[in-house]
Amino acid sequence: MTRRALLAGVRVADFTTVVMGPLATRMLGDMGADVIRVEAPGGDIIRDYAPMRNPKMSAFSLNLNRNKRSIVLDLKTDEGRAAALDLVATCDVFVTNHRRSALERLGLDEPSIREVRSNIVYCVANGFGSDGPSGDQAAYDDVIQAVSGLADTFSWITGEPMFVPGIVADKTTGVHIAFVIASALHARAIDGLGVTLEVPMAETMAAFNLVEHLGGQTFEPTEGEFSYQRIRTPHRRPRRTADGWIAILPYSSAAWDLFFDYGERPDLKGDPRFASAAQRVENADAIYPLMDDIVVTRTTEEWMAFCDTHSIPASPVVELEAVADHPHFDAVELVNHHDHPTEGAIRYVRDPFLIDGVRGSIQQSAPQLGQQSAEILAELGYDSDHIARLIGEG
Repeated sequence: MTRRALLAGVRVADFTTVVMGPLATRMLGDMGADVIRVEAPGGDIIRDYAPMRNPKMSAFSLNLNRNKRSIVLDLKTDEGRAAALDLVATCDVFVTNHRRSALERLGLDEPSIREVRSNIVYCVANGFGSDGPSGDQAAYDDVIQAVSGLADTFSWITGEPMFVPGIVADKTTGVHIAFVIASALHARAIDGLGVTLEVPMAETMAAFNLVEHLGGQTFEPTEGEFSYQRIRTPHRRPRRTADGWIAILPYSSAAWDLFFDYGERPDLKGDPRFASAAQRVENADAIYPLMDDIVVTRTTEEWMAFCDTHSIPASPVVELEAVADHPHFDAVELVNHHDHPTEGAIRYVRDPFLIDGVRGSIQQSAPQLGQQSAEILAELGYDSDHIARLIGEG
């Protein structure tokens, strides 16, 4: 059974770079959109990040460019810019993470794009919102982790700020980009009007971080403490068992009573500090160290059997490198195999959801740099001489 292509018939002009934008457009391509990745001569920088088997075909590129076509255009030339606008005129979506000053310089600002396609979904996704003082400031993941407060959250645990060991700002914003573009396409399908979108990384991550942490500042005047106190404690962490590590979270009062009984600490069931959810949060610095003393007395397998029996959320700590081989992820085929026409056998991570019960797959292998340049230009009506000239420039 073939998975339903929810965005079939949608054509996307992808002028994004690095990770945030390409992840978003890859998601659109996975949903069936015809995503045309427009790259500069030499290609996006991620094509050169090791590891790779062949030049310009890095692991990053293979992961982010599947289900897309690639065209190389030199936007610094008149012919390259003209071809880019000819392409945009055939598209439903224009998406970029170039800074606004660069878009104006290249003639890819919104007024220029709407001259050739008035009802296009025009999406700019970059560091900071255009109506703020940092509107045209350059930004990458580390900068956004810092300005959004995410790096500071580690200070609660370690005493100093740190970065999450992952490009979490890029990826979180990428998901937001894909979501808002899909929503805009729905609105346009109803009223036929173009939509202008802006998805700034800084605002996206600040909002993401404040969901639980705005806390007492939700109220005016402030009621209670800032942030979710259970998250702030340095004692919120995986627990050492007799033979490994586990994450275990008795959430209800009944579950905590079962946990205390099984851990041979029934005396804690009557402790007023832990009698309700609110009291357990308030006394997180007390209850979590007690968990350490209890959990270490039994093996991971014993704790998992206990938790499964009583429907208490728990999991052994899995090394990231071993996640793909975890029995659950292996059973649902989260990581799949693909024979790439030039790169050989590769693995890729599918979309983590089902559509009509069907898992996602690669419909088009990640392209080599400019692989479909001639094909796409021919679709735009360019003759062979013009195509040769443009490809030569690229």
